[in-house]
Formats: sequence, C-alpha cells, structure tokens
Amino acid sequence: RDSDGIVTKAVSDELNRTIAGGRIFKIYQPSRDTIIFHIRAGSVNYKLLLSCNANSARVHLTDTEFENPINPPMFCMLLRKHLSGGTVLNIEFMNFERILRFHVEVTDELGDKSEKQLVIEIMGRHSNIILLNSSGVIIDSVKHVDHYINRFREIMPARHYILPPAQDKANPFEIDYDKFVGSIRNEEKGLAKILLSSILGFSPVLCREVCAQASIDPDTPPKYLGDAKLLSLANILKKLTENLKKQIYSPCVAVDMSTGKYVDFHAITLSQFESVTAFKSISEAIDCFYREREIKEQIKNKSSDISRIIKQSIERCEKKIRIHVSTLEKSSDMEKYRLYGELITANIHSLKKGMKNCSLYNYYDPDGSYVDIPLDETRTPQENAQWYFKKYNKAKTAGQYAREQLKQAKWELKYLENVLYSLEEADSAESIEEIREELREQGYIRKTNRRRKKPNKSQPLTFMTSDGYPIWVGRNNVQNDELTFKMSGPGDLWLHTKNIPGSHVIAKIPDPIPDKALLEAAGLAAWFSKAKNSSRVEVDYTRVKYVRKPPGAKPGMVVYVNYHTVIVDPLPPENPE
Repeated sequence: RDSDGIVTKAVSDELNRTIAGGRIFKIYQPSRDTIIFHIRAGSVNYKLLLSCNANSARVHLTDTEFENPINPPMFCMLLRKHLSGGTVLNIEFMNFERILRFHVEVTDELGDKSEKQLVIEIMGRHSNIILLNSSGVIIDSVKHVDHYINRFREIMPARHYILPPAQDKANPFEIDYDKFVGSIRNEEKGLAKILLSSILGFSPVLCREVCAQASIDPDTPPKYLGDAKLLSLANILKKLTENLKKQIYSPCVAVDMSTGKYVDFHAITLSQFESVTAFKSISEAIDCFYREREIKEQIKNKSSDISRIIKQSIERCEKKIRIHVSTLEKSSDMEKYRLYGELITANIHSLKKGMKNCSLYNYYDPDGSYVDIPLDETRTPQENAQWYFKKYNKAKTAGQYAREQLKQAKWELKYLENVLYSLEEADSAESIEEIREELREQGYIRKTNRRRKKPNKSQPLTFMTSDGYPIWVGRNNVQNDELTFKMSGPGDLWLHTKNIPGSHVIAKIPDPIPDKALLEAAGLAAWFSKAKNSSRVEVDYTRVKYVRKPPGAKPGMVVYVNYHTVIVDPLPPENPE
C-alpha cells in the first residue's frame, strides 16, 4: 500500500511545519532501502524515515526504534558526508506526484555554503532515494537504474536527475468541478475508474471514498446517475480540494473488524470502512500502519516453520484416525467369527474334512435360523473352528487397540488444533517462542544441546465486563493451564467454546451469575476462538473446581463437568488492560 498524491501532500505540509529549519545531526541506514534522519528543530528531536522498499515505500516522522548495523552501508556513509550538520530548508511537493524533494543547506570544510537535495520517489517497485548536488546532478542513489533498465531515465551517478514522465491527469486545484461533472455525465465507465484516470493524486481508495461520501456505488457509470447525485459528487470534490488548500486533514487507519488488522490509511477519514482509528498527524497514522504490518510480517516469518510442523502433525493424526476407524469397522464382524467357531464345535461330529461350507442350526437365535459357514476344505472341522476363534481373538485385540489409539489420536488432534489456533492468533515474538518451547517439550520439535535463552513470559489478556467483573484470557496452551489451575480460584467462572479450539477464559463472576456479565464473558470466549468470524457460537461454562486435567494430558487439554452452555455472538474486546 503506497501513499497517493494527497497523502504525500499531507506529509509534505506536516514536515514543513515540523522539521523545516531543523539541523540534521544523525543519519542511519538500518536496512538496504530505509534511511533514518535525526533532526533537531525548534528544541524538539525528530526522527524522519525514508523507505524505498517495494512493498512499503513511504516517508514520515517515526517513533519506532530501529536496530542499526555495526558497519554503516556505503550509501549511509555518503549521506553523512554530504548532509550531516545540514539545515533542512524546505520540503518540496511535486505537483501531486508521489515525490518529495528535501532541500538541505550544508557547509563544506572551507566554510562555504551550498545546497544539496534528497529526492524520494514513492512508486512501488520503482521507488528510490536519490542524492543530488546543487545543480541537480545525481551524486548517488539507493537503487541504480542504467540504460539497460530504462533508456529514457537513468538513475546513475553523474547523470542529471529527470522527473518521471508527467501523468495525463488534471491538478485537483485547477479543476472546475461543475464543468468536470458535466463532462463525464455520459461516460459508461465506472465512476471510481473515471476519477482515478482524471485527477492527479487520487488513489483507488480515495476514489471509492469520494463515491461513498456521495452515496454512489463506485462501479456505477455517470450516465446512470441523476442530477442530484452528480451535484453531490461535485460538492464533495470541492470540499475535499478546499480542505487540501487549507491543509485541513483527518488522518486515519482503517481496521478490518473481523480480524482486527489494519487494511488502509489516508489523510482524510475513510468512511467507506466499518471501523477507522483516528490520529493526530499523518505521520502517526502511517507509522502505526506499517509498524503493525511489519510486526505481523515478522510474526509470520518466525512462525512459518512451526506452522509447517503443526500442520504435518495434524495430517499424521488424521491419517491415524482414518486407519483406526477402518480397523474398528473391520473388527465389527468379530462376533460372527466367534459364532462360526462355536457352531462348528457344537456340530463337529456331523462335519468332515474336505467340506467347502456347511449350514448349521443357530441355537442362539430364538427363531431357530440356520447359518451358512464357509469352510477350508484342507482343514479338519476342529481346525476350521480354531481358525475362526483365532480370527475372532485377533479382531477383538485389534479392535481394543484401535479404540484406545483412536481416543489418543483424537485428543492429540484436538491439542494440535488448539496449538495451531494459538499460533495464528499470536501477536508478539514472545508468544511465538512460548509456543515453540511448548512443542519442543511435547516432542514435536527436536531438542538440542545448545543452551537456549528462555523466552520472555507473556501475560494473559485482561478485560473488564461493563459491570466491573475482571476477565482473563489465555494466549496459548501453557498459559491456559496456568490461568485455569494456578491463577484462578475454585469459585471463578471458567468458559470455553464447545468442541472448538480457543482460549481458556476466567471470569470472577459470583453466584447468582448476572446474565449481562455471563454473555459478555461468553462473547469474549467466542471471540478468542476459531469461531471468531461465526455467529451463534456455543460456549460452555462452569466453575473452575469442576475443571480437571487428565493424567498425562498435553498442555491446555482439560475435562469438565457440571457445565451449562450458552449461545452467543463473538464479542470484540473494547477495553484491554
């Protein structure tokens, strides 16, 4: 998700208010495509981040701490040589393109002043950070682009810097929106696509937002819109433009209600989304959006090998279950073999070797039916009877073993599904390491002799019902055990989704249980489970004293009695402590 021209303008306005006139006193390069400037302006220290990463190109002030390499990269050393101690004169916004040009006044060793420029281009995989001298000649850049890549626009040392080709779109400050709306009245393309192809600085999300504010489906062609809708569209575009001229912004980050993840950000309120979080500045919004995304990416990278191990173990469990079920189905005929053996033994005097089958009276059947029994003609009657008894005993033993193994396999599958749920919901590196250590202790990950640093212990999530009862939610299986059997009291309320992987939930709710508190606690239990995106979820609840851990059970696995079940919709938490 790159910034669009409107967001870039908001960033430019903010930086001109904050760091313009400030002095650059530190420069770091924590990664190949990220530069951090420490700037002192107006007795305040700021950190400016510039990134030309293909997936997260951006520029904004940041509070995030970065780990810097011991040996600074060459481009970082070059920036220090040319820009350290320099004064940021201003930040130039390039006509609603996603380009910012930092003008920096520097003093050389002889005391002579000159101007250097640092350009950041925010253009997806073509993003770049480019250092220029006072004549606009490239000193160097993070990414080199020679004539083999782009013969019209080289980004190489000693070449003159050339702006990217201008887009065939209109500057939003120069548009007469009444005439614009009139000109598109008969268009057959969707309205959002028309806005995107016509106005500089507009991104798909902003085009959809304009449509949403005008109560227009973004895919509807203007020819199907009435005069009232088109007038509303023109007024919204005018208001947006006026706010941009006055530098009136309302930065926000849009949140996906079903997952809690950040999905987009902008300099104006995104009313098209069900939930948005407002921020005081555009830098805070961008910083928060990418920090959250990078944390998720780090967690995903850290958990990928664990996820693979768990899923392989689940597949193995499911295969075991299929085998044991098949064995039980085959052993279901074992009583037939016992009956054959007993009937042959009872009639052994009337049978002889060489017979291929026989029909014997079944004295167990009150109706007195006859049973057809296949025989091995190479065996004596006694040997045929013994063969059927052996087959019966073998099937009986296999059935008993399969029944026990099936029970264990189902428990293991339930455990692994709980671990996978905990891994998918993990929101920190500490949580991932706790799950890794749990799997190591349970034998799913091989132990090594290498001394490992014990992971920092995460804490259960804490909430409060609307009428003041505290609630705790476990983050993983080990924590679920600690929460249920060490941290809670026997009279506390214990909740868990019925037959669905999820967290143990403890609520200090007394008897008689208030309906409102119970529904809120059960709603949280449903939210912190695999049924998070469902409705009408069954949640079991009982007192902690009725919950026990079977001998040898894996972490998080419990049995419980004297429980009741309530059906609720998952309740997103609002007040974590």
